[in-house]
Amino acid sequence: MRLFQIIISAGTLALRTEAFISLSKNTAFVSKTTCCQESLADTALAISSAAASLRGQTIVVKYGGNAMTSPELAKGFCQDVAALQKLGIKIVVVHGGGPQISAMLDKVGVESRFEGGMRVSSPEVVDVAEMVLCGSVNKGIAASICSAGGRAIGLSGRDDSLLQCTKQENKDGYDLGFVGKVETVNTELLESILNLGITPVVSPIGTGIGEESEMAYNVNADAAAGRIAGELKASRVLFLTDIAGVLDKEMSLLRELTVKQIEDLIDDETITGGMIPKVTYATSAVDLGVESAFITDGRIPHALLTQVLDSSDGEGGTIVTL
Repeated sequence: MRLFQIIISAGTLALRTEAFISLSKNTAFVSKTTCCQESLADTALAISSAAASLRGQTIVVKYGGNAMTSPELAKGFCQDVAALQKLGIKIVVVHGGGPQISAMLDKVGVESRFEGGMRVSSPEVVDVAEMVLCGSVNKGIAASICSAGGRAIGLSGRDDSLLQCTKQENKDGYDLGFVGKVETVNTELLESILNLGITPVVSPIGTGIGEESEMAYNVNADAAAGRIAGELKASRVLFLTDIAGVLDKEMSLLRELTVKQIEDLIDDETITGGMIPKVTYATSAVDLGVESAFITDGRIPHALLTQVLDSSDGEGGTIVTL
């Protein structure tokens, strides 16, 4: 994989391998050190073309795992968001925070458990999840994007009824408590923020509907990202994970899958465990009209920028299409 160093300044994205490529609206400058000038020019043209094709488009990113807990990777992610903003690409960030929730639950002495890969959410668990996700985690991400030169605002799914939910029923009969299924997304709110050039950073705590409008629901961040992408008819939705992508039984990366192929891989137990929710929400987003969904390795530095501008890269994860 090419190693990109991100340098952000006054509307310019600079990417450095062993030389710097400056891209702006009107000019491209290549400063050659040891790399072949022609190779650098090709890279610059490829990035410029990718950026131009996505200008004005919306990309939804599920942000979590190592990409969120590693300070170095977290800093790179926020730089990526700021850089893509400067290229005219609209970014929505939906974040998780499972480890932070678990740590706070232990600290305050609230017990929790998982059923079918989902955290059973009692009222006490939801209170802690809301405190953690909508507080320090959400505001910290928004502040870091701003520090990287971008614009961001932190939102809860309860703000302006952004994520309207009903109680999620587990297919295996488990009572998950106050785990929410997103029924409606307030896309008008998100679009108004995006049109101001600001990235919404969404914490996945939803609100009830009708008589339950004051109820809080704990929502799976992958589910929230997929549904938001589908409702916005986003160009892409990216799920940053802690593995290379979807793997076959020989642990080799499957680079492109259709919705039907994913169903078959779940049936024959090639896709198991925590990957099932990710591919399920990826396929749901594609079914709702998202052009493509990417399940990609968030452990790679600047994984977001690399995936968006150079998805031909050898570590580009899995693409899900119809």
